[in-house]
Amino acid sequence: MLSYRHAFHAGNHADVLKHLVLVQLTQYLGQKEKPFWVVDTHAGAGAYALDSAQAGKLQEYRDGVARLWERKDLPPALAEYLAFVRRMNPTGGLKAYPGSPFFALWTLREQDRLRLFELHSKDARLLAGNFESAGKQVIVAPADGFAGLKAVLPPPTRRGLVLIDPSYEEKQDYDRVIRALKDALERFSGGVYALWYPQLTRIESHELPARLKRVSDKWLHVALRVRTPAKDGFGMHGSGMFVINPPWTLHETLAEVMPYLVSVLGTDAGAGYVLERSEDAGK
Repeated sequence: MLSYRHAFHAGNHADVLKHLVLVQLTQYLGQKEKPFWVVDTHAGAGAYALDSAQAGKLQEYRDGVARLWERKDLPPALAEYLAFVRRMNPTGGLKAYPGSPFFALWTLREQDRLRLFELHSKDARLLAGNFESAGKQVIVAPADGFAGLKAVLPPPTRRGLVLIDPSYEEKQDYDRVIRALKDALERFSGGVYALWYPQLTRIESHELPARLKRVSDKWLHVALRVRTPAKDGFGMHGSGMFVINPPWTLHETLAEVMPYLVSVLGTDAGAGYVLERSEDAGK
C-alpha cells in the first residue's frame, strides 16, 4: 500500500468512472440545505500533472479522459464531470487531472466539509500543499483512512458521503474494505458509501461485488470493462463502483452514460458494463 502512487494512473478509465459517480453523489447531497461531509479515505496527492514523469510513463489518461476531451456528443452527466477537469486546465489543453478531493471540493457548498486521509508520506505532503488555502472546510490527515473513519463517523451533521478507493496492491485490502464498511454502517447507517474496486483476473477482485452485496440491503453496482482480460492475467481490464444507500436518481443517470462509455473507452470486443441495484435501492 505504501508504495502506491496514483500519479501513474491519473485520468485513466477507472478515474473517469469513479469521478463521474462521485460528482453525481455530491451534487445530489447538495440539493438539501442541511450541510454534509465528504470523507476520502485514500485521497492521494489531490492533483496530477499529466506531463509528469509518473503520468508519462504509462500515459493511461490517453485511453481515459483524453478520449472524452474533444467529444461534442457527451451525455449531460459526463459533460458535468468533464467541466471540472477543464477547470484545472483553463488554457484549453489537457495538461492536468484533478483527483477525487478536488472533484469533491468543487461540488461542495460553504457549509459542507471535506476530510482527506492519505498514508503515503510524499503524497500526503503534496495533498496538504494543494489544499493549504482551503481553510477550515478541508482537513488533511497523513494517516490510514481505514482507521481514520472510526474517528470521523458519524459526522456532526448526520449527512455524508464516504469514498473508499485503496490501491488493492495488497490482498488484505479486499478484506479491509468489507470490515471498514461494516464498521462504518454501525456508526453511521444513513451515510452514502462509494467503494471503488479494480477488475482484475485475481479471485479476490472477482468475488468482491458478491461480498459487498451482503453488507447492505440498499446498494447500486456499476462496472466498466474496457477490454478483454489479458490471457497472462496482467493488468486491469476494468473497474467498478459499489454504492451503499445510493440516490434514487443514480441508476437512471448511469443507464444513459454507461453504453456511451463502452463505445468511447472500450478497446476491443470484450468491452461492456454492468449496472444493477438491489430491490430496496430505489426506495
